[in-house]
Amino acid sequence: MLTNLRYRQVHMDFHTTEHIPHVGNRFVAEEFANTLKQANVDSVTCFARCHHGWLYYPSKNRPDLIHPQLKNDRLLLEQIDACNKHDIQVPIYTTVQWDAYVMKHHPEWLAIDENGEYINSQGVPEPHFYYTICLNSDYRVYFKEHLQDIVDVVGVDNIDGFFMDILFKVDCNCSNCFKEMKKKELDTTSRRDRIYYSTLMLDEFKEEITNFIQERVPHAGIFYNSSHIGPNTKQSAAHYTHLELESLPSGGWGYDHFPATMRYARNLGKEVLGMTGKFHTYWGDFHSLKNKAALEFECFQMLALGAGCSIGDQLHPDGQLSQAAYDLIGDVYGRVKELEPYCKDTSTISEIGVMTPEEFYVPGDHNLGIHPSLIGAVRLLQELSYQFDIIDSGMKFMDYKMIILPDVIEYSPELEEKLHAYMEQGGKVIGTHHSLMEKSGKANNVYGNKYIQEGQFDRDFILPNDTLGKKLPKEEFVMYVKGTEVEPVQAEVLLDTVKPYFNREGDTFCSHQHAPSSREMGMPAATRNGNAVYFAHPIFGTYRKNSPAWCKAVMKDALEMLLPTPLVQHRGHAGLITSLAERKSDGARVLHVLNYLTQKKSEDIYTIEDIIPVYDVPFEVFVGGKQVNNLYFAPDMHSIPFEQVGESIRFEVPRLDGYAVMVIE
Repeated sequence: MLTNLRYRQVHMDFHTTEHIPHVGNRFVAEEFANTLKQANVDSVTCFARCHHGWLYYPSKNRPDLIHPQLKNDRLLLEQIDACNKHDIQVPIYTTVQWDAYVMKHHPEWLAIDENGEYINSQGVPEPHFYYTICLNSDYRVYFKEHLQDIVDVVGVDNIDGFFMDILFKVDCNCSNCFKEMKKKELDTTSRRDRIYYSTLMLDEFKEEITNFIQERVPHAGIFYNSSHIGPNTKQSAAHYTHLELESLPSGGWGYDHFPATMRYARNLGKEVLGMTGKFHTYWGDFHSLKNKAALEFECFQMLALGAGCSIGDQLHPDGQLSQAAYDLIGDVYGRVKELEPYCKDTSTISEIGVMTPEEFYVPGDHNLGIHPSLIGAVRLLQELSYQFDIIDSGMKFMDYKMIILPDVIEYSPELEEKLHAYMEQGGKVIGTHHSLMEKSGKANNVYGNKYIQEGQFDRDFILPNDTLGKKLPKEEFVMYVKGTEVEPVQAEVLLDTVKPYFNREGDTFCSHQHAPSSREMGMPAATRNGNAVYFAHPIFGTYRKNSPAWCKAVMKDALEMLLPTPLVQHRGHAGLITSLAERKSDGARVLHVLNYLTQKKSEDIYTIEDIIPVYDVPFEVFVGGKQVNNLYFAPDMHSIPFEQVGESIRFEVPRLDGYAVMVIE
C-alpha cells in the first residue's frame, strides 16, 4: 500500500495525434528532469499510452502502436531513468475507456445507447476519440495485455505506480451488459438500473485490474480516474492505493467542486492528492498560463483541506518543457515545499458533518454529482468559518457535534432512527426542505413535525425575529424557491412565513417577479424539536442560486443556537476560508487561512488575479482543556501574541496576504 504520498506532483498529459511530425525530437532526458527538479516537483505522471491510442515506449506486444512520428521510442523509459536519478517518482499514465485506435479497429467493443448508436461522451463531431469503450467486452483482455507489456518493458523495479484514466459509469445497452444485468435481476429497460449496473461493473473491473497489477508490481501506486470522487468510489476504495481529485476550476469543475469533493474523500481512509492545471482554461490549452494567484489558491486550498498537490501540464509534442510554466509551478511549489512539514502527519478537525445528496440518486453518465444544495451548504459554512466534512449515511455521526441535511436527503426509517439515536446522545441536527421528510403524514421523530403538502406559493416570505434573523430588519424577506408546509407536533415554531397575495399566474399576474406580502401569516418557516432545527425552504439550494444574505443570517443564528462554541471564529470578510487540523505526533493544532477572492472577468470562467491583503483580523480558536504554550506562523516560526480565555485562545493576525499557516502548540 502506498504511503507518504508525494505532495508536489505534475500530471503530464501527452495526447498527441499522428498528424504532428517529429514527436519528441527536442526531448533531452537530463534537461527534462532538471527542469522538474528546479521547479520543486517530486513526482511526475508520464505517458505509456494516450487517448489517440499511441504508445510512447518500445512495446514488445504491440510495436505497431508506437506513435508513428515518435523519434525516440524510449521516451517513457528515459523520462523514468532521468527523473529517478533526482528522486522524482514517475507514475505511468494509460487511458482506459477512450482510445482512438480501439474506436476505429474494434467498434464491437464500444458502448452503445438505446438506439444502438455509439456513446459520444463529449458530444463533439467525428473524428475524435470520445466514443466510450465498454469494459464488458474483450477489450478487458486487450487492456491487461497492455499492462503486462508495460511491466515487461519498463521493469518491475522502475514502476512507481499506474494512473488509469477515464473510467465512467455509462448507460450501455450492449448485449454483454444486458446479459450480466439479467443475472443480477436488473431491468434492462430502466436507465436507472443500467447506470447502477455500470457502477457495479466498474467496481468489478477495478478489483480485477488491481489484483492483476499487485501480483506483478506489489509496491505500485494505483489510481483510477473518473474526474470525481464520491459515494460511488467508496464501494471500490479498497482497490485504490490513494486518491487523486481532478478538479480544474477553469475547466468545467468550477471553484465549488474541489472543497465539496475533498471534504468527502478525506474520510475514505486514503491519502489524497488534489489536481488542478497550469492551464488558463482546460486540458490541452497549449501555450497558456494560469494566473499565479489562482494557482496558489488552488494548491494551498489542497494543503488546507488535507491533500497533497498535483498540477496538470501537457508536454509539447516535441518533448520540450515550457520554462515559463515551470517557473510558475516552481514558485508555487517552493512555498508548498516549505509548508509540507506542517501539513503532513496531520488530520483535519471537523465539528459538522454535511450529508451528501449524491448518495441518494444516480447521476447520469460522466456527471460530477455535486448537487446545488451541497454547493450552497459548502459556500455558506465556509463563509461562516465552520469546520465540516461531507459524509454519507454510513459514516459515524458521533464524530461530529452536528449533522446537516441539505434540502434533498431522502427519507428512510433507518436514517431517521440513526439520527434520533444520535440526538439522544447530544448530537445536533439541522434539516432543510425535503430532507428526511416522510410524506405519509406520520410525525417525524427528528424534527417533531409532520408533512402536510408542498407550499401553496411559488414565492413567500420569512419574517425575522429575535431568535432567527436577529440582526435583520424585522420585515418580510422573499424566499425565491417554494417551501414545504409542515405541522408542528412536538416542535416549537422559531420562524414564520408571510403569505403573498397570490401566485403570479393567470388572472393574478402581477408586476415583474412575484406578488408582494399580504401581511397575513403563513406556514412555519423554521421549527425546533430539542436538538433539531428544521427549515421549510431549500435554504442551501436558494443560497447557491441567489445568495440572499437573509438565508445566511437565519442559518447563522440556528447554527449558533445549537453550536454556541465553534472551533474557529474570525471577524474578517466572508471570503476568508479557514481549516483546522491536528498534528498526530503531539496534538498541536494547525490553522490554515486562505484570503483569495474569485472573479468572473471572463464570459466562461472564474479565476483569481489579485491578492488583496487584509489587516488586523481577530481570531478565536477553541482548544478545549489544553494549555497553549506557543502560537506562531509557519514556516518562519514568527510568534503571534495571544491570550487564553477559558477553552479558547484569542489573537490578531496583523496581515493576511494570500495564505497563512499558524501552529498552536
